[in-house]
Amino acid sequence: MLFAPFSRRGLTLANRVVMAPMTRCRAIDNVPNALMAEYYGQRASAGLIVTEGTSPSQNGLGYARIPGLYSGAHLRGWQAVTHAVHRRGGKIFVQLMHTGRVTAAANLPRGGETVGPTDVVCPGEMYTDSAGMQPHTPPRAMTERDIYDTVREYVRGAEIAIEAGFDGIELHGANGYLIEQFLNANVNTRGDRYGGSSVNRNRFALDVARACVKAIGAERVGIRLSPFGVFNSTGAYPGMEEQYLELAQDLSRLGLVYLHLVDHSAMGAPEVPAAFKVQLRRAFNGAFMASGGFDSTRAEQVLAAGEADLVAFGRPFIANPDLVARMERSLPLAQPDAATFYTPGAQGYTDYPAAT
Repeated sequence: MLFAPFSRRGLTLANRVVMAPMTRCRAIDNVPNALMAEYYGQRASAGLIVTEGTSPSQNGLGYARIPGLYSGAHLRGWQAVTHAVHRRGGKIFVQLMHTGRVTAAANLPRGGETVGPTDVVCPGEMYTDSAGMQPHTPPRAMTERDIYDTVREYVRGAEIAIEAGFDGIELHGANGYLIEQFLNANVNTRGDRYGGSSVNRNRFALDVARACVKAIGAERVGIRLSPFGVFNSTGAYPGMEEQYLELAQDLSRLGLVYLHLVDHSAMGAPEVPAAFKVQLRRAFNGAFMASGGFDSTRAEQVLAAGEADLVAFGRPFIANPDLVARMERSLPLAQPDAATFYTPGAQGYTDYPAAT
């Protein structure tokens, strides 16, 4: 089933292999470039590519050299990427990711500001090109006007994405970034209509999703979620499962094309319980995408059992631009060089050869 075509809600793919979003830090001055076009074009045999996290706002560029999607330069840079993928028969969604409080101010462009649901600093440090490792910058708590403006930034990012030739967008509601900062009760301690209850904590995610659906169509909007994740000081809390089931049902009513569930247990995070995965899949009536440490054998098992419709692969795609062919032919996989995951330049990025 992994290599069989897939079609649902207007999303038609050559196979069920998804290239998961992975930060690679090659966007000099936050602008997509020819090197990135080559990288994504090399991997166009995936049924669907989801790009690295891409900020719809100057306030969301918290990491060094991550791309944006809010200016003419961003539009032109991404056009080259989508053209490279489409020329080779692939499909590509851009992942819209606002880092929120997971930011080092030294990484932000001029005029950028660190913001979040509250003014509580995210524990930990982040690399900056100008000053090395730096603690996360204290955020300013967003007002309701800020929230409204940020929703509009997501909408504009979605509109530019379609203009740039993307087949759709994935809203990054996982890994402790801005959308999950509102979702997670350990982070969101607001007392207004965007905090204090599961309904209120879900509101920002739903506002963003609803506005993007209105702007570009539900068949072009997916979302990534990571309940049980611990990245960027999130973690589980009482009532979390019920909250995410409510969220999935509401996203289903909006008609989103897919829900991308992240299980980071392969990287040391708590495992997402199997029973909850079943409940979440039932609560969402679009395509269900699984990710988290998969190989082709396990992916086939999950698809055959009806536990997912699509399976996302991350790190295997780094060193194997022809991952689909290698898995289909049972060829050995090359191993990536972790030292070059986030460095600028072609080394460890576009220089991995395809199998002979």
